[in-house]
Amino acid sequence: MIERHYFRDHLLKSFDFDFGFCIPNSRNTCEPIYEFPQLSESLVGQMVDNPYETRSDSFYFVDNQLVMHSKADYAFNRGRH
Repeated sequence: MIERHYFRDHLLKSFDFDFGFCIPNSRNTCEPIYEFPQLSESLVGQMVDNPYETRSDSFYFVDNQLVMHSKADYAFNRGRH
């Protein structure tokens, strides 16, 4: 799996995961934990002020073949409800 996070046209971080073999028709859980780079207050402010301009693309591969591509858009609020 490859996951890329962007704000506008700026790549924030790219992750490359290898989950290994999973038995077909089994129930599997996986919790990837990874660190995101420290972002400047200015960039965080822009991300909060421009909802849904922060995005991610996730690419899922099986035997080096792309089997799924998903996209997500994010809106941040600095903890406000």
